[in-house]
Amino acid sequence: MDSRDCSVIVVSWNTRELLEACLGSVRREAAGAELIVVDNGSSDGSAAMVREKFPGAALVANPSNRGFARAVNQGIDRAGRGVVVLLNPDATLTAGALEELLRALESDPRIGIAGAQLLDDDGSRQHSFDNFPSLATECLNKWLLRTMFPGRFPDKHREFTEVTDVQSVIGACLAVRRSTIDRVGALDESYFVFLEETDWCLRMHRAGMRVVHVPSARVVHLQGKSKARSPVLARIEYMRSLFLYFHKHSGTAAWLFLHAARLLKSAANALFCFLAMILTLGLVPSLRRRSAIHLGLLGWQLLGCPRSIGLQPADLPPARPLTSRPVEAAR
Repeated sequence: MDSRDCSVIVVSWNTRELLEACLGSVRREAAGAELIVVDNGSSDGSAAMVREKFPGAALVANPSNRGFARAVNQGIDRAGRGVVVLLNPDATLTAGALEELLRALESDPRIGIAGAQLLDDDGSRQHSFDNFPSLATECLNKWLLRTMFPGRFPDKHREFTEVTDVQSVIGACLAVRRSTIDRVGALDESYFVFLEETDWCLRMHRAGMRVVHVPSARVVHLQGKSKARSPVLARIEYMRSLFLYFHKHSGTAAWLFLHAARLLKSAANALFCFLAMILTLGLVPSLRRRSAIHLGLLGWQLLGCPRSIGLQPADLPPARPLTSRPVEAAR
């Protein structure tokens, strides 16, 4: 396999300059790949830039923000190659990155998803894979879990030199065979944004497939640029997706416990930030930002987690059902 076997799908939302750099890296490092851009109603001229500077790309221009999962699935519907590569608009391919992902897929037909090593722009490693969300990961301090149980909760400081099995990968850059999508189904459109790739990885595992981290596939990721525009609403959407994930995969009891634990955690964080704001006279910008996030989360939860608060537009269409249901792996 090479780049000519790939359909690269990029979902954009008001990240024009980053998108241009991303698409430039695809044109440079993945010559021959089918390039599909799904623009989620950007107001910054992203779609016009794609038409002007990347006329060979297939462009799907949504009238409003359809969310990540729906947009990716629109791209999958258009994809005509044997391998689908998801690439965030704030990510750029380095030399050989795509080839390394394809080499990993070729090495074992049981590999469902291959994820890249994500890097900051200074070359330092980012978290490129993660554990599945659990009550432990969501109610306890992740740094503490990684420190006390490094084997079970590895972090970005642990260096890997070969393809490694993981629970889930970060969706900024990953590769999956089209035949695997046909078997397991596309992304679950019930997720507007966040955790849709984690859900996908769990479904891969349950279908008896491997999810792997490929450290030699290096991708620069300027993470969080879209959600930085609306940090409170973005955090609310993450929490909404987290509750959905638990309700879907962990059962009602765990879902109810998580709701209670997160409400208490938001209240404690909001109180701490309020006291810190008083002590610092409100002069610390980062503290003001954290205070707004925690107060916003607390208010949203106290109101009963209404769907009207968040990033989802009023004209969001209903989620399409998954096209197939994964078969539980043989025990």
